[in-house]
Amino acid sequence: MEFSTFVIAIVVLAVLVIYMGIKSVPQSEEWTVERFGKFTGLLRPGLNIIVPFVDRIGARISVREQVIDVPSQDVITKDNAMVRVDGVVFFQIIDSVKAAYEVAGLENAIVNLTMTNIRTVMGEMVLDGLLSNREKINATLLSVIDDATNPWGVKVTRIEIKDITPAQDLVESMARQMKAEREKRATILEAEGVREAAILEAEGRRQAAILKAEGDKEAEFRAAEARERSAQAEAAATQMVSDAIAKGDVKAINYFVAQKYVDSLKHVASADNSKIIFMPLESSSVIGALGGVAELAKDAFKK
Repeated sequence: MEFSTFVIAIVVLAVLVIYMGIKSVPQSEEWTVERFGKFTGLLRPGLNIIVPFVDRIGARISVREQVIDVPSQDVITKDNAMVRVDGVVFFQIIDSVKAAYEVAGLENAIVNLTMTNIRTVMGEMVLDGLLSNREKINATLLSVIDDATNPWGVKVTRIEIKDITPAQDLVESMARQMKAEREKRATILEAEGVREAAILEAEGRRQAAILKAEGDKEAEFRAAEARERSAQAEAAATQMVSDAIAKGDVKAINYFVAQKYVDSLKHVASADNSKIIFMPLESSSVIGALGGVAELAKDAFKK
């Protein structure tokens, strides 16, 4: 009976020792092993064996990429503007031993380091640059914090500034400024439109003046041609009558007399102070003289 109890105790002890000596490490984790408080080894994912009652598990380190929220904080920019900023940090542990023994409270240390550098980096920028250069801020913070966390066995993969919120009075001032800028651009565009319209109107007037001048020139040219043709016709008629006179034709002489007579009557009739016109000459004489012109023309055409 006592022997059986002893055997059972030995078996139970053996099972307990085996259980305590076999460690199954999950995927994406690494465990540190300490012997009497001193680091002795690192357990990788899978089945591992340690010495029971001598070795113990120190820190369980996740080697997956992790994300930490950076709390909101107030930052004063270079031009003394107050903004509220928050963000996130993505990191991955690449050296589990350093992460376990080189820093206490790894995540808290990363958060405080990030907040401090956010104040430093943004404090060197003006508000306009802060709002328009977020990618530059992220890149600068990533470089600085990655270098600072390297001794901790940490690789910072990305830092993102989520929100940059100016103070309420700054928001109202920026809104007024944007409204003024929009009104300024509208005024400029309106002035440019009026200017373009004036230019087009002036160009239209210039083209109209050019076309009118060309039309007047053409009309004068046509009138000159008509006067020239009339003068040529009159010269031809005069020459014809002159030839007839030279030959002693009485009808040609009557033509000249009738022409002078008609011209005299025209001047008398067009005088401003003429009220009554006396016609001492017989109308038949004038008509006869004009008839001589027709006969002269018939004679010319026959020739």
